[in-house]
Amino acid sequence: MLLQTEQENLERLFISRYMIPIGIAILVLFIIYRLFKIIQFLYATKFSKPLFTHLYLKRNELTAAQRSILKKEYAFYNKLKDRHQLHFEHRVAVFINENEFVGKEELIVTDCMKVIIAATATMLTFGFKKHRLNIIDTVIIYPKVYFSSINGVYHKGETNPQMKAIVFSWEDFNHGYKIGDDNLNLGIHEFGHAIHLNAKTSKDISSHIFNTGFNALITYLQSNENVRKNLLASKYFRTYAFTNHFEFFAVLLENFIETPDEFKSQFPELYRYMREMLNFRFAGY
Repeated sequence: MLLQTEQENLERLFISRYMIPIGIAILVLFIIYRLFKIIQFLYATKFSKPLFTHLYLKRNELTAAQRSILKKEYAFYNKLKDRHQLHFEHRVAVFINENEFVGKEELIVTDCMKVIIAATATMLTFGFKKHRLNIIDTVIIYPKVYFSSINGVYHKGETNPQMKAIVFSWEDFNHGYKIGDDNLNLGIHEFGHAIHLNAKTSKDISSHIFNTGFNALITYLQSNENVRKNLLASKYFRTYAFTNHFEFFAVLLENFIETPDEFKSQFPELYRYMREMLNFRFAGY
């Protein structure tokens, strides 16, 4: 009987000393987490941007060779402030480390290819708090235009959520990347699709901002017939933009990145919507 009483006392002591404080701590942390989510949502609703964008417990590093490629080849990176360059390098390294790069038709994938492709994805999601695109884990690269067995036609690029892959003809990707002011950029276009599709299936704050902004943009166009007429008459956006909503955003994104001054001059409201959707508040945009 004495042993049983001592056992009960020990159990009560354990519960009071350890289990109750741990339970209270977990409850407090949960309440803080929920409050933070509410505050973050309210802040994003008010200001159309995340409460914070770049906060990392550990920064990933590029190799010296990869950093050299980035500095030499990617003009956008060189326009960033020093602290933003460090964040950009981290995100490029994360993209390279977390995605598989597959060369097709005997194409050898080089570090230069990896850095430029990763930098394009990083540039477009640089204003996002959650920059990883969950619908992609493989980058497939063909030397040139390739035949798609899925729909029986030749492609320059595609985004395939079912395969969790983004696919490029390197010849066309490189052409679009090298000529930076013709509003034809395969990498930007396909990553635009990836961002759009990813936002449709994600619940993070940046996806919320993107979806809210895109819906507002479409509502604005539907409510302003003159703007729609001007879009068609200006021929600033190629006609492929008017195929569907996904192509519309992808084409607008090409123009937004490559000729921002002209975009802003001709269609200031559309420019503002794009800037807010992407939280693109750096490098002079």
